[in-house]
Amino acid sequence: MKVLFLNLPYKYKISRTSRWPEKTKSGTLYYPFWLAYAAGAAEQAGLEINLIDAIAKKFDSKTTWKTILAWKPDLIVAEITTPTVNDDLEFFKLGRKLGYNKKILLTGTHATVFAKQLLKNNSHIDFIGIGEYDFLAPEIMKNINDLQKVDGLAWRNNENIVINKHREPLRNLDELPFVSRVYKKFLNINDYCYSLAQHPMIQILSSRGCPCRCNFCSFPQTMEGRQYRTRSPENFVNELEYIAKEIPQIKEIFIEDDTFSIDKNRVKKICELIMAKDLKIKWSVNVRADIDLDTMQKMKSAGCRLLVVGYESGDQEILNNAKKGIIIEQSLAFAKNAKEAGLKVFGCFMIGLAGETEETTKKTFLLAKKTKPDMVFFQQAVPFPGTEFYNWAKDNNYLLTNDFSKWLNDQGQLNFLVNYPKLSAREMIKLRDKFMLKYYFSPCYFWSVLTGNNNKEEIKRIIKSGVKYVKFLMFKKYARIQR
Repeated sequence: MKVLFLNLPYKYKISRTSRWPEKTKSGTLYYPFWLAYAAGAAEQAGLEINLIDAIAKKFDSKTTWKTILAWKPDLIVAEITTPTVNDDLEFFKLGRKLGYNKKILLTGTHATVFAKQLLKNNSHIDFIGIGEYDFLAPEIMKNINDLQKVDGLAWRNNENIVINKHREPLRNLDELPFVSRVYKKFLNINDYCYSLAQHPMIQILSSRGCPCRCNFCSFPQTMEGRQYRTRSPENFVNELEYIAKEIPQIKEIFIEDDTFSIDKNRVKKICELIMAKDLKIKWSVNVRADIDLDTMQKMKSAGCRLLVVGYESGDQEILNNAKKGIIIEQSLAFAKNAKEAGLKVFGCFMIGLAGETEETTKKTFLLAKKTKPDMVFFQQAVPFPGTEFYNWAKDNNYLLTNDFSKWLNDQGQLNFLVNYPKLSAREMIKLRDKFMLKYYFSPCYFWSVLTGNNNKEEIKRIIKSGVKYVKFLMFKKYARIQR
């Protein structure tokens, strides 16, 4: 049995595994890590597999189908997203016209939320995977004549749409193969870039699920669930060692957990193992603003370079509305501790959460000035389907469109999709752009870059990202003039 795991082609360089799937202003392209984990699990189960990233290879639809038809898979597994769903479905319509008559499985957050509708309205799609899908392909192939046995699967039984029993989240993540081995076998690491990380970089997971209640975060509310599950420190550090030895050209490892810092004792154990093995690696992680100085210092000693933290808002009421579970004082303490520990910080701020006004956005910019992240992003709050935020925006008529084809603008970036009585989407766009420029082009920021970086690779990364962002602003201004 041959199974193809396919990152579908698209007109923009978009990262489907990103929490914000869009063409970034800095040229970021994520690894297709969900597909890669599932590909590794399928190969481990004895299936013949292939992993193709059509976006990284710059394949258009016809080139992609030519490659697929030449390999002749029995099953295609593809991940779809809300902003790309219409094009994704059209891609498979084209495949049927070109003669592909085998099975198609769609996965991902959008597929999880709209499983029944997708099957009902698209007769050319065979299966929908609901939630995590690491072991779905082998189980489908094994039970192709008795699909009721496959948990987490939606399928068509003649004219009826069948939703099987919910699949329990994988509890022992050590069962998964090293995703870095899958990358090495099927992908070119130089195709992938994260503007926050030194190039070439690699993305892996040490845990899944997040017990925090942020109402805008998609993965814990759709695919992964709130149950926090981890790889053992030993298993995880063994993969770090594998990367260091077998893919030595990697300059930075990005740990793509929803929140790496949930279990502080586990974090410290991982750091101790890294140092015990004397691994000379650089790594970065997503954390919450409740991480303490002692843990940060151990992370720094073990090679951690950067913390990505969601400050989100400088207004406590907005944070409470979003169920962030963080208070402003924690954010200020986090920034102070990170500086003392010698760690870089990428601060994420969000404009457009429930209750936002122009005054609350000013508080958010003030928090950015106080916390002084080394890198900052003011991003729009996106109401992804399946989240509490989406349901709230829809129920209150704040959602600007139900047409997913309008989620991206003509540059491939996510639009502002909520509109409030006291703050319109248009006003939020202007505020977002204003804050970005004001922060990055301030004398204080330039001085911090000049005096706070003695690493050539870091300076090169900052300059490269800055040039790309300036080009984006210039193109945006030109496009506005043309309109």
